[in-house]
Amino acid sequence: MVNADEIAKLCYGRFDELPRRGKPEAGREWTLLAAVVKVSPGAQSDTVKTEVVSMGTGTKCIGQTNMSPNGDFKRDVLNDSHAEVIARRGCVRYLMQELYRAVSCGDSSVFCVSEEQQGKWKLQPGVSFLFFTSHTPCGDASIIPMTDSQSQPRPPVPSVNANKGNESGQDCKRKAEEPSEGQKTKLLCLEGQGMSEEGDFKHTLSQCPSTETVSHASAQLEIKPGLHCDGAGLCPQLSDVHRTGAKCVPGGPADPLRPGDGYHSAGLLRVKPGRGEPTQSLSCSDKLARWTVLGFQGALLSHYLQEALYFRFMVVGKCPYSKEVMHRALVARCLQVSDLPAGFSVCPPVLLQSTLEFPFSQTQTECHHQAGQGRVSPCGAAISWCNVTEQPLDVTANGYKHGVTKKVLGTVKARSRLCKAELFRSFLSLVSATEPSSLPVSLRTAHLHTYWEYKQAARSYQFSWQQLRTQVFPLWPRSDRNLLLFH
Repeated sequence: MVNADEIAKLCYGRFDELPRRGKPEAGREWTLLAAVVKVSPGAQSDTVKTEVVSMGTGTKCIGQTNMSPNGDFKRDVLNDSHAEVIARRGCVRYLMQELYRAVSCGDSSVFCVSEEQQGKWKLQPGVSFLFFTSHTPCGDASIIPMTDSQSQPRPPVPSVNANKGNESGQDCKRKAEEPSEGQKTKLLCLEGQGMSEEGDFKHTLSQCPSTETVSHASAQLEIKPGLHCDGAGLCPQLSDVHRTGAKCVPGGPADPLRPGDGYHSAGLLRVKPGRGEPTQSLSCSDKLARWTVLGFQGALLSHYLQEALYFRFMVVGKCPYSKEVMHRALVARCLQVSDLPAGFSVCPPVLLQSTLEFPFSQTQTECHHQAGQGRVSPCGAAISWCNVTEQPLDVTANGYKHGVTKKVLGTVKARSRLCKAELFRSFLSLVSATEPSSLPVSLRTAHLHTYWEYKQAARSYQFSWQQLRTQVFPLWPRSDRNLLLFH
């Protein structure tokens, strides 16, 4: 059985080993961390080996007007730089390298040849993958009822050992001085919503006001939605939910925006907010739900795989969390999908939570913030690291390589290794390395030229996506086909 704290410790440790470039400034900037971990048989028969094969950080998306200057934004730019998406794309890079090794020399620790289908590969016996994220995914999985424990002030957890056995509270709090008995009847802990610049909820920060601010705080509490006060004017319980900045997709139901726990509607598709404008990126909750049916390998790699690849476990770091809400967002919405082709099925992951918090989370950053550092804000860079031989580290900002000048935007020099054009280039290298007689049947045609055509040729994957869209996600936005017709 996978131990959630060991997985979190492994991922945090791997992050610490990365170079400084792109990392948040301690005490001022925060970010999110996600990773894909390979699980394989250990040296002993009853043990397993865990290895981080892909890791990503990031909190931002870009809006439509900030796409690639030549209009081919789907090719050149990373529209979605949330940590979960970065980690998954890095894993695709890793899998392509492993398949390249498999088809060229039969040397892969991940794949072995399928004896059932020509040109297909499958996972080595005992190999599986799990997904780690330091915070619940944005969107539906973050619409979590607030609990009494989340209103209690508690200090930050400074180390791994300090986290063990502490499961009651979810957030790091600022502590006020211990009030006198008379003051205790007046002091109230305000529960506030912490959101990124794009509006995605990531943490809730509870602050205990000083005696000088009690009167003003009490006045605010009288009109604050979702608070249930008793006859003495105290508000011991907050009937509310954590909010998400992800907006309901156009054309469907909208959030009621009622006070308290009636603010959101649960179970809806949502798009991530951009920098003051809409994006085309679905929330991470929706994307993770999609991966439970289609797999995380994507359309291109499905040409080579006998079966889709699914995460066996989903581990979340210490943060506001509800297993029931995670199940609703990632699993329950897709459980009834039927009539899927061979190699595809509904494969929900086992949901686990760690007691260890990411040191660069928003709450930890708030707690370690010092005067003179400026306001706390999300880190502008996104880091990708994956276990590949060629340029494993990829740091981006605003969808392009970190530090590039405006002159090269929209060119090859500005591309991230994770953008569609670069992943497509890697895939074509894989196809070229495959002996013609060993090519999957779906690739044995002379009519495949563009990215769009190669994706559409993955018939089983596309049929599975059609079933999922028709039965569960009919409002999922469609990409402009013309923007995917690149070579």
